[in-house]
Amino acid sequence: MSLDEKDKADIAVIGLAVMGQNLILNMLEKGFVVCVYNRTVSKVDDFLANEGKDLRVLGAHSLSELAEVLKKPRRIMLMVKAGQPVDAMISNILPFLDRDDIIIDGGNSEYTDTARRCTELKEKGIRFVGCGVSGGEEGARHGPSLMPGGSAEAWPYIKDIFQAIAAKVDNEPCCDWVGENGAGHFVKMVHNGIEYGDMQLIAE
Repeated sequence: MSLDEKDKADIAVIGLAVMGQNLILNMLEKGFVVCVYNRTVSKVDDFLANEGKDLRVLGAHSLSELAEVLKKPRRIMLMVKAGQPVDAMISNILPFLDRDDIIIDGGNSEYTDTARRCTELKEKGIRFVGCGVSGGEEGARHGPSLMPGGSAEAWPYIKDIFQAIAAKVDNEPCCDWVGENGAGHFVKMVHNGIEYGDMQLIAE
């Protein structure tokens, strides 16, 4: 697929489970062009034919195609299961990336894994961001709280999208840079601990 730069996608989202789909729809609603990819490629076609029909969304059927249709520096958000699947997807996509491209992990990764990935990818010239996403399926669709951390050099390139899709309180976005390495996922871990503690108290 050969596109003029102006027609290329602003960001790619990999992973078409409910959270990924809802974040994509949120981004599209805010005026961004999104490229979508899923390891099970048939899900890409299903999304384009249903939820993404008539919207400014590009479907990629391979990681090389995904890299080809993205504006540079490329911004790629992973919405895949935490742990080994994140490392596997990073390894698979690296051959198609250039120096200063950005990978964002939006899953519930262990913050120590995020810190490790930041270090490993920095050595390869790739900017890595671990981003906590709070608000569940409804939040992802209509405005999550976002907690990005990792490579500070990435923030100016993702700030516009993230603050546009985030929830708003007093007209201020529920999203700002929280720190380096695993800071974003560390904050999400603390957030979850407080939230689940509150839920347990309510239940009792």
